[in-house]
Amino acid sequence: MSADDAHHSSRPANRLIAETSPYLLQHAHNPVDWYPWGAEALERARREDKPILISIGYSSCHWCHVMAHESFENARIADVMNELFVCIKVDREERPDLDHIYMTAVQMLTGHGGWPLTMFLTPAGEPFFGGTYFPPVDRHGMPAFPRVLQGVAQAYREKRDQVRESVEQLRDGFVRAEQPPAATTAALAPDVAVTAAHALARHYDAEHGGIGGAPKFPNTMVFALFLRAWHASGDDRFRRMTVDTLHRMAAGGIYDQLGGGFHRYSVDAHWLVPHFEKMLYDNALLVRLALESYQATGGDAECRRIVEETLGYVAREMTHPEGGFYAAQDADSEGVEGKYFVWTRGEVMAALGDEAGEIVCRFYDVTDAGNFEGKNILHRTIDLEQLAGLFARPLDEVTAIVDDGRARLLALRGRRIAPGRDDKILTSWNALMIGAFAEASKVLCRDDYRVAAERALTFICTTLHRDGRLLRTFKDGQAKLDAYLDDYAFLLNAVLDVYEATFDLALVARATELAEALLARFEDRDHGGFFFTSSDHERLVHRPKPAFDGSIPSGNAAAAMGLLRLYHYGGDTRFLEAAERTLRCFSGGMQANPFGFAHMLAAADLYQRKPREIVVIGREDDPARRALLARLHREFVPDKIVVAADPAVRERLPVAEGKTQVDGRATVYVCHAYTCSAPATEWDVIAPLLVDP
Repeated sequence: MSADDAHHSSRPANRLIAETSPYLLQHAHNPVDWYPWGAEALERARREDKPILISIGYSSCHWCHVMAHESFENARIADVMNELFVCIKVDREERPDLDHIYMTAVQMLTGHGGWPLTMFLTPAGEPFFGGTYFPPVDRHGMPAFPRVLQGVAQAYREKRDQVRESVEQLRDGFVRAEQPPAATTAALAPDVAVTAAHALARHYDAEHGGIGGAPKFPNTMVFALFLRAWHASGDDRFRRMTVDTLHRMAAGGIYDQLGGGFHRYSVDAHWLVPHFEKMLYDNALLVRLALESYQATGGDAECRRIVEETLGYVAREMTHPEGGFYAAQDADSEGVEGKYFVWTRGEVMAALGDEAGEIVCRFYDVTDAGNFEGKNILHRTIDLEQLAGLFARPLDEVTAIVDDGRARLLALRGRRIAPGRDDKILTSWNALMIGAFAEASKVLCRDDYRVAAERALTFICTTLHRDGRLLRTFKDGQAKLDAYLDDYAFLLNAVLDVYEATFDLALVARATELAEALLARFEDRDHGGFFFTSSDHERLVHRPKPAFDGSIPSGNAAAAMGLLRLYHYGGDTRFLEAAERTLRCFSGGMQANPFGFAHMLAAADLYQRKPREIVVIGREDDPARRALLARLHREFVPDKIVVAADPAVRERLPVAEGKTQVDGRATVYVCHAYTCSAPATEWDVIAPLLVDP
């Protein structure tokens, strides 16, 4: 513990000390009289007729730490906050419902958003003014936080009419933003996903890969849509853009060259300098994209390396002993952003010696001058073949030197003070990573990945499940908070992913339970789509129905995708009809803003093009069945549904009913658009059935 930390922890604790969220606990010794969100804080605000200051962030947010140090740890500023407001601190990852409502409000008020989110509310929880980061003194055109506090409190006391007007304008804005007019809920345009991909491709950065300029985010859902467009249209530009972007990211500083895994985003256009936090969801989504690219290229080695190194990082550093996955790793260590990850040339040379040090420094572009505040973010500007040529050494020799150097530097880095880890377990983010492990187990034929997916799924379905309901978060032995749309929708898809890695029929039954809960407790039957909160959730100022992809896919898009997939397993038309209502609800948005609806467009593509329903009949212990499944899993066929059934087992899914072996051999049936092929036992016959004629 640093001296600074010891000083903070010596202060009397506020109400956050009873929470489990690492982010809230970071503020438990602030001089601010923080409340967690709940009835106690809201009742006090009503009783004293005080406005509420709600501050929303997350544990790995760099600027959240900055504002905390500058303002929330400042006794003078804290006194002003405590005198004028009821102060509430919220972890956006635990309460995404509150974050969505108040982030939407601040975006309407200011035209931008981000974290820390600073919002001012009436005692009824209604937003009327807000922003993001405020400095402690006037700086860079931004008003000082104490001045903002005084101004807002004065407005609440003396200008109630203006406050009420702001509240009503924001209420109207919520409705306009999330309830599309009837005119936009039309039928889907033909080939809507390919048309959208062509529009998005105009924003591709041909020089550095990725979409747009700095700051540059992975935009995983857009590139997943590009692969679909390549498969549907045959236009190889879409595949090249996706694979090139992955390669450039994996060579850049946004990728942890020693430990594997991706940082949050790059502050520059060429992927060099990241914000150093690592989020579970980014790594899950990028593993999935790399697996699809591996399939689409017929086995690109770099894409496989991305998958294996990233999952290795998650298994090593982000996995709970009982199988769940932790949420994030901080950007900062010892109070300095990126300190854990950067190197001087002298450090590398001292660790590896002159000969190996020169080779490794050249490979990772380590220089005396550095590329980040006098130090070096490791990245690659040449490949191993070029490195071997530069040093006139055999390729296998320099490869061994680099591999050994990488391992030694990783071990040395492990002795540094590591960034903080947010070790709460979130259902929705775990579902994304469970799906990534399950898909990797199939595509790469790795049983260890299947085991990881099954263990994590078991953890979620037991530990974060109570009285027939899913819960949102787990930390320190305590599971709590009702789950949201994302939790149910992402888990529905993850359960189906694990089914295809195991063919355990109980998982399809579990997926059906999740789908029925979506329809019963989340669906907007009047307009289509799904609300973010369940029908019996705490009543808030607004019940959001978000449709846009953010850093994770839209919950509405994931729900549509999962319901469509489940329909094709079991034929229950309730799920098809709910997905159709969702796609109609957001059809206008898909056409007007494909960037924000990339995952919804993927669901629309599944709906329009229909999946390949592939049934493999053969004994579970038959090597021929295993070989056929492995070959099928290596193929890039968007939305293929793979079902395996043992001829000796009577119980099977409806899609496999009536299908038998040919001459006692492992046999494959491929159905598409309500038409089934003849049974086939040879790959030469099966392969053409996986592509459109």
